[in-house]
Amino acid sequence: MGARHQARERALQILFQHDIHGKASLPLEEFWREYAVSDESRTFAEQLVRGVVEHQKELDGLIGKYAMNWTVGRMPVVDRNILRAGLYELLWLDDVPAKVTMDEAIELAKRFGDEEASKFVNAVLDKILATESRLAEKRASPDRAILRRVGRD
Repeated sequence: MGARHQARERALQILFQHDIHGKASLPLEEFWREYAVSDESRTFAEQLVRGVVEHQKELDGLIGKYAMNWTVGRMPVVDRNILRAGLYELLWLDDVPAKVTMDEAIELAKRFGDEEASKFVNAVLDKILATESRLAEKRASPDRAILRRVGRD
């Protein structure tokens, strides 16, 4: 398992706990004592977690705008945190191609969500990627054709 893939899994676990407990602080030191990872994974996971927490209001606003017939609060906790982390990557991590972000979000949804989660995550993130003007540069990537693969699985 790659360092960033592992980091995304750990970030999802931290965000899930944060969402469930609703604490203002992030108990990262406690988490890392229980789940040891490489320094690279830890750094990337913490970047994702801090970014999602810092921009949560904006992320939730965009997710709610594009998730037809869903409010963020009604979404399963796993789904909304995969969406938050994926959208954070799309908007703020220029070094991560959209294809990678989408594939990773879909894989997390398949692993941790219910049987419909991967399709839901793909649909919401793809719609945001296709529509949001801030993502025009990532949208222009020649790798975009793979983004719709979940519908063919």
